[in-house]
Amino acid sequence: MAVPGAPSRLRAHSVRFAAGARTCWHRHPHGQVLHVTDGVGLVQREGGPVEEIRVGDTVWIEPDEWHWHGASPHTAMTHLAVQEAGDDGVEAGRGPLVGDAEYPA
Repeated sequence: MAVPGAPSRLRAHSVRFAAGARTCWHRHPHGQVLHVTDGVGLVQREGGPVEEIRVGDTVWIEPDEWHWHGASPHTAMTHLAVQEAGDDGVEAGRGPLVGDAEYPA
């Protein structure tokens, strides 16, 4: 994780998901960039289809757009997640878990 000092609000995280692991639904006040560095993953924006993401893919999530992301059912995935924290220092607003019924196993 990289967290520079004020006045910067930039945050960068390298995140590894085990096969089948995923985030909860969440949103970021200033959006988020995901860049896949290893494996195969999934991402879904609220109301949209589940999208497969692979090594080298970069995804832009709009500000305050509800979404989730994680590994595919059978393959681990690592991505670099870059976002800017809000004025209050919060990086993400969290929602409900992504249940097995929503996740394409």
